Amino acid sequence: MNINIKTTNITLTPAISDYTHKRLEKLATLLSNDPSVKCDVELAKTTSHHHKGEIFRAEIHVVGPGRNAYVSSEQEDLYAAIDIVKDLIVSELGTDKRKRISFLRRGGAKVKGMIKGLWPF
Repeated sequence: MNINIKTTNITLTPAISDYTHKRLEKLATLLSNDPSVKCDVELAKTTSHHHKGEIFRAEIHVVGPGRNAYVSSEQEDLYAAIDIVKDLIVSELGTDKRKRISFLRRGGAKVKGMIKGLWPF
């Protein structure tokens, strides 16, 4: 999995980069370490003049063969935004996996039913 980190209105420090890579290790296990999967992470400070409210944004866009998932989160703390967006993308990818497995099982059941003669061709 290729991870690209882009920052907007903030500087990318080694601490932020390490924290992001550590949090995205769970994605690598879900995607079975496929090298063709591309993961774009954008970390941004939405405004420069506000000191209160949701000012940090984290976005993750995962693109690969048969996969296209995007999630975003805005929080007061950059690290909290990274944590929340990681949880959201793991949930999104898990839902996609369950849908694909369910579709395969339903298709297999229909084929089995056709073979047994329950459903007409």
